[in-house]
Amino acid sequence: MMESAGDTGVNISRRSALGCCVATLATHGIRSAQLPECLVDTHLHCFAGPSDPRFPYHEDAPYRPLDAATPQHLISCMDAAGVDHAIVVHPEPYQDDHRYLEYCLQHGRGRLKGTCLFFADDPTATQRLQQLSERADLVAARIHAYAPGRLPPFGTPELRQYWRTAGESGLAIQLHFEPRYSSAFEPLIREFPDFPVLIDHLGRPFQGTADEHATVIRWGKLPNTIIKLSSIPSPLKYPHRDPAPTIRRLCDSYGPSRMMYGGGFNAAADGDSYRAAFERGCSYLDHWSADEQAQVLGENARRLFRFGEI
Repeated sequence: MMESAGDTGVNISRRSALGCCVATLATHGIRSAQLPECLVDTHLHCFAGPSDPRFPYHEDAPYRPLDAATPQHLISCMDAAGVDHAIVVHPEPYQDDHRYLEYCLQHGRGRLKGTCLFFADDPTATQRLQQLSERADLVAARIHAYAPGRLPPFGTPELRQYWRTAGESGLAIQLHFEPRYSSAFEPLIREFPDFPVLIDHLGRPFQGTADEHATVIRWGKLPNTIIKLSSIPSPLKYPHRDPAPTIRRLCDSYGPSRMMYGGGFNAAADGDSYRAAFERGCSYLDHWSADEQAQVLGENARRLFRFGEI
């Protein structure tokens, strides 16, 4: 039986249904935005920090945050900022050890769901993914492609099987990549049109050429793709480019029903800075109506990830 994900623009079977601060705004010349009632953060990381021996960083961790960003702090920030739900994206310092993610979800009081990270070239990856999805409230399986030596096995049966297993386990595919690797994902996006594909961080537009990122913009024509308005580049930082024109092109390509907001939580966040991050994101959507902005800032994620359902 097919179920519609509301007006997210993606028809999904039950099997594959899923589940800056105020000063910065002023510095960037961005006006404060009126936020909708339902707010969902679809992209944040939690870290236990090096002082908690229960959750050590992996020996292959590409970075090791020194400050803890705990689920307790997250819930406090969400309460203060008026954020209803959030997705904890399992971060690379833990590699494929998901103990801290499970800890975070257990402390989320039903307001948090998560994404996992396994590696398709690991012979145990698909089995472990299935096992984790059965005991933890997951919405997506993340795949990274952004550095030589840390790429998925493009074009192999292993990656195809991993993609298929994730989708058949009820998870979306979540892609984090530099634009130069985007075309390598397209055959699988097209082969499995019933599996939603979440594209992190606007497709990292300033970490590649305009021609490379054009592939991501073109994916807006594929009905199973969803773009994340997350990790919005600051024009004050390298390469010092205004993200507004790129965001507008992505808005035009994907539309309000296939865009989701993420970002604003970290170890230093508080309620004011967290809400200000949503306001900054909303400020790039002022060409859309209040109802369309509400889809991006919460309603799309609430429906697709099935928050509030029993």
